[in-house]
Amino acid sequence: MKPSFFILTVLALLLLPTAIPHDYSEALRKSILFFEGQRSGRLPKQQRMTWRGDSALNDGKNLNTDLVGGYYDAGDNIKFHFPMAFTATMLAWSSIDFQSYMSQNDVGHNLIALKWATDYLLKTVSQLPNRIFVQVGEAQADHNCWERPEDMDTPRTAFALDAPGPASDLAGEIAAALAAASIAFKQSRPKYSEVLLDKAIKTFQYADSHRGCYTDNPNVHNAVCPFYCSVNGYKDELLWGAAWLRRATGNDYYLEYLVNNRQAFGQDFNYLEFGWDNKYGGVNVLIAKEIFEKGAIALTAYKDAAEEMMCAFFPETSGPHHMSYTPGGLLYKPGNSQLQNMAALSFLILTYADYLSKSSQQLNCGNHQFQPDSLRRIVKRQVDYILGDNPAKLSYMVGYGDQYPRQIHHRGASIPSIKVQRNAFGCLKGWDIFASPNPDPNILVGAVIGGPDVDDSFIGKRTNASDTEPTTYINAPLVGVFAYFKSNPNFS
Repeated sequence: MKPSFFILTVLALLLLPTAIPHDYSEALRKSILFFEGQRSGRLPKQQRMTWRGDSALNDGKNLNTDLVGGYYDAGDNIKFHFPMAFTATMLAWSSIDFQSYMSQNDVGHNLIALKWATDYLLKTVSQLPNRIFVQVGEAQADHNCWERPEDMDTPRTAFALDAPGPASDLAGEIAAALAAASIAFKQSRPKYSEVLLDKAIKTFQYADSHRGCYTDNPNVHNAVCPFYCSVNGYKDELLWGAAWLRRATGNDYYLEYLVNNRQAFGQDFNYLEFGWDNKYGGVNVLIAKEIFEKGAIALTAYKDAAEEMMCAFFPETSGPHHMSYTPGGLLYKPGNSQLQNMAALSFLILTYADYLSKSSQQLNCGNHQFQPDSLRRIVKRQVDYILGDNPAKLSYMVGYGDQYPRQIHHRGASIPSIKVQRNAFGCLKGWDIFASPNPDPNILVGAVIGGPDVDDSFIGKRTNASDTEPTTYINAPLVGVFAYFKSNPNFS
């Protein structure tokens, strides 16, 4: 049988040499800097995104607790703890596995970005085993206004779940974030690392003891949904949390948990997915490291699933599933915000390639075998696509290169800085700015936005949120990816 035109087209794109030389060091620095633009709370003197100011200094007040700090998830002013925890996990994983590719300065700034998240996540689980905090801010009220965070006047209601309310997905992700961060901080902040690990263990206990989705609780469902409903369920987060605790502690309890629950928790399904809602692909790749390094035979099924995922990125293999690519070579999955999927999947591909290299192995896909560099070439194509090697000839990272979107779906970037215009912009006045054709007055440097559609088309207006909205969980996995190519700029 002759290979299809689609397969030949994709292969040609993947093997295409980079048309434009890119400064991956600059991309790395800016991908980390972006997080300073998303900060909530009282900003430090070292704040480099100087157009931002203090915001949301009374968060948690309605529940008589301190929930000041953390990150706004995207272009709005809500703090959703579920995606924030995933962001922290990915920043930590970038630090753990790709730190050797970073400069000391980059390592330091990435840990600062991570600590801004973990300091806050510790607050969200500070009242365990009785209560876990879910979110701060009323999403619908916030989304009805276009206001910068420094002077927003929408309700800052904090939402919590009390035991025995189920929260396995939320608590499982927070446990994963704290466990991963405990590894990242082990050398530089050993006492802080111990605190993180202790709280990770207790948070996982809550997740496992009160099984169910956090959005199944009526008192938080309407606050979280439809924005960050746990559509994929909670079992993947239990495996994810256990996998990180196994790596952080080496405790056999977590190994046995992973072995005993893999099939019951559906790890044989959805293994091609990875993101803030679905952790199955990440669980497989993370656990594969232990198999490569320690030969943990009991966990082999996880590595097998990771290999199936990796094989799916090569159209010439004969597996049951294959990933799709746009005509311009971008990894594509149905849904909005394509660069969100691409960023998370690219991290997994690059990480798995690293595990293969360090164990002197190759990827086996039936009758086809691939060297680790074959996986890296796929990721290189994605990275270069972000930075301008795409049909639009546009950088999808704000502030990188000469051509990048000047109208992004982000309240703080689009409204004049409080440092420039002290008077507050009201809810309705902000919508005039939202609809304006004028470029953003503030540059959210390093923000990687949602990106193009299946046909590589892109509508670069702030009114088109799916294309132009940045999120913390797009940038977080790209930190590790940019770090690798920073140290291997001539890879082809």
